[in-house]
Amino acid sequence: MNDEDEHPQRYALVNELHARPSPRLSAPCTAVYLAIKEPRDAANRDRGRDVAHLAELCARHGAPRPDASAAHYAAQLGRHKLRWESHTEFVTYAAFVPGLPPRPFDPSAGAIFPEDWQHHAPGKRVAAVMIQVDILPENPAEILPRLSEWFAADSMASVWVLEEAAVVAGDFRIDPAGWMRFAVFVKPGTQPGRIGRIVQRLLDLETYRAMSMLGLGRARDLTGQLNALDPRLSDIVQGMSDDHRPADQVLQDLLSVSTRLESAATQHAFRFGANAAYQAIVMDRVAALRETRFLGGQMLTEFMARRYLPAMRTAKSAEKRLSAMLDRAERASELLRTRVDVQRSAQNQELMQRMDRRADLQLRLQHTVEGLSVVAISYYAVGLLGYALYPLAQALHVDKAVLVAAMTPLAVLGVWLAMRRIRARLHDGGH
Repeated sequence: MNDEDEHPQRYALVNELHARPSPRLSAPCTAVYLAIKEPRDAANRDRGRDVAHLAELCARHGAPRPDASAAHYAAQLGRHKLRWESHTEFVTYAAFVPGLPPRPFDPSAGAIFPEDWQHHAPGKRVAAVMIQVDILPENPAEILPRLSEWFAADSMASVWVLEEAAVVAGDFRIDPAGWMRFAVFVKPGTQPGRIGRIVQRLLDLETYRAMSMLGLGRARDLTGQLNALDPRLSDIVQGMSDDHRPADQVLQDLLSVSTRLESAATQHAFRFGANAAYQAIVMDRVAALRETRFLGGQMLTEFMARRYLPAMRTAKSAEKRLSAMLDRAERASELLRTRVDVQRSAQNQELMQRMDRRADLQLRLQHTVEGLSVVAISYYAVGLLGYALYPLAQALHVDKAVLVAAMTPLAVLGVWLAMRRIRARLHDGGH
């Protein structure tokens, strides 16, 4: 096949499907896991710092240095198999070692990730998980005393998974050493691939549960902001019917509230969008375990319904409330715009009426001036004609006063006709 005929991303996208396979594990074994996220703007972080931090861990154990542009990495660090992955907002470190620690969930099992190395990470721990995988006894009830010792009874979930291939238990609490604990008991003969898938789904479940819970903190902060803005927006909408309140003042108040709402929407849009995606992954991982009840214990779906989903609904409620307030502010803006248009129409109508009255006054004044102009021009015309016709009056033996009196109506009529003709020409020229 000709490479020129291939889409430039075809091989990269296919390879991405196989880039993060589930580990293959044999019982008994221990998994320790970290998810590290920058507190702010993690999606736009400098990923080179993540790789540099991974390289430091590899250098401590003499493992090969990762590629600078790597998005995933696997290596053997002593007895541990390390798997590193870079995600949109966080990076994960998973280390798997055969056998179990001397004591159940001994913090020394996490020594593969030294505290000083974690302290210098380009971010903060958002998840830290320790999973112990052991063989399930012939009588599954024998593990109940151990589960009661390891986990808090009020929040412990214990279930059969994958058609009763294994028992998974955990209480979703953080122990004094900072680890979230899970116990997995697999039936003898369970394939390494199946054990690895169970462990990977538990790691994904806790990681995305922790990431989605970040939205709850945002939702609480947002609710406080909305509680302060809601009364202001309501007052603005109710006060829009008050004609004594200037529209420009109402507009400034509305702009202030709208600006803060738009700013909140911009700040929280990514988190709420990621929240929905993370929640979907959490529920998908729970469903993928195909759980059934174990000796009357609480199921994962029941735990999620009681403890997790209410938090997600709180975040979703804050998001919907923000959207509703943005819609209210937009409708208020439209109403205010309509009010301003009506006021402007009334002002324009009043202005037109004033202009009509002014034009009428100007027309009347013009007619008055035209009448006075006819009189004035006629006066001067009669005077000039009188001077011109004095010799004729003497020759005809006509009294001068009689001649002027006879000429006056004719002069006035002539001037009036001339003015009318001039005004008619000007009117025709204007059109």
